[in-house]
Amino acid sequence: MKEKFILSTIILLIGGFLTKILGMIIKIVMTRLMGTEGIGLYMMILPTFSLFIALAQAGFPVAISKLVAEDNKNNKRLVFSLIPLSLLINVVLMIVIIIIAPFLSTNLLHDKRCLYGILAISVVIPLTSLSSICRSYFFGKEKMLPHIISNLSEDIIRLILIIIGVPFVIQKGLDYAVCYVILTNIISELTSILILFFFIPKNAKITKQDLIPSKVYIKDSLNISIPNTAGRLIGSIGYFLEPIVLTSSLLYVGYSNKFIVNEYGIISGYVLPILLLPSFFTLAISQALLPVVSNLYSKNDIKSTKRKIKQGIFFSLLIGIPVTVLLMVYPELLLKLIYNTTEGVKYIKFLAPFCLLQYIQAPLSFSLDAMGRSTDNMKATLYGTISRTSLLFLLSFLKIGIWSLIISTSINIIIVTSYNFFKVKKCLEIS
Repeated sequence: MKEKFILSTIILLIGGFLTKILGMIIKIVMTRLMGTEGIGLYMMILPTFSLFIALAQAGFPVAISKLVAEDNKNNKRLVFSLIPLSLLINVVLMIVIIIIAPFLSTNLLHDKRCLYGILAISVVIPLTSLSSICRSYFFGKEKMLPHIISNLSEDIIRLILIIIGVPFVIQKGLDYAVCYVILTNIISELTSILILFFFIPKNAKITKQDLIPSKVYIKDSLNISIPNTAGRLIGSIGYFLEPIVLTSSLLYVGYSNKFIVNEYGIISGYVLPILLLPSFFTLAISQALLPVVSNLYSKNDIKSTKRKIKQGIFFSLLIGIPVTVLLMVYPELLLKLIYNTTEGVKYIKFLAPFCLLQYIQAPLSFSLDAMGRSTDNMKATLYGTISRTSLLFLLSFLKIGIWSLIISTSINIIIVTSYNFFKVKKCLEIS
């Protein structure tokens, strides 16, 4: 078990590092091709994208990973039981997006240029949901290589499409360029799904019985996925409301739309990606942790469960602390090196210490999911989202500009991480 956990972690670390580098390259290319305003427009739409992805996935990936890791079900039938339900949810969401897109872009985001990008989301989410279900099966089996190869292929395809297409599309306007960037996910997700299929064992046989949806399996999955989805949904709603609340409040107190889009682009496009650079490491630890903790906790091996969670937190801090120091001392150098800009230096210096807590949030969150405590995750997200959105609204009226977002984000990190930590501790003590 120990060797498999370490091997899984190493594979995810290497793959996560390469994926993060590719992600940074994609962001750099987008910045160079679309400019700060283009990135700002894309970032205005991204919360909506995240919200509908959370809804479309419905928490099924976590449920599948946990149930497959426990290894007491027909795993093929489990997956085929959830795919039809997932597709039904996605069809409904596609219709909803098409209906609300004009109102959302004009009345909530206050920028008509967001319309085409929001409509593009409806085409992408079904493929994103299907690929996440496929990946979650391999996670449950602790087979991390398929996930890594599919992720890397997905990013490479997306990068190539952006480099080739954006210079032509942007001539028609930034709204067309943003829409095109979102639509590149269609080809990249299809590529990812096809690659995952290649890793299915050649001797694997699918019987008619496997294709028949099981009410018991669906019920077991929903018991895990509903609180998980609720948590993600709450977080996504908060993220979705972020640009709406920020834009509406700052416009009301006298800031210009151009200032808001530009500053929001700096925070979302430059500052947060650099601050969250170590997240590939913590995510790798957390993803490897989920099936291991699920398996150990289901066997009531509390001592080993505690040890694995402590290892996850320790390794997350091992890289988190040096990176935090580096970000606080050399923010100008990193911004110039990666994005060829120095905008956002003061924001990085302020947020860096708080992000140290963010680095251990993922292992704690995944551990709660693995122990069947997704409801606690949901509550943590709820409390953090309420505090963040409320503070964002109130602080905006103090006329401190984008600092309302910076401060509310910091408070959110403290609340969510602290709550998760105490819940994990309490759960293990009770058990």
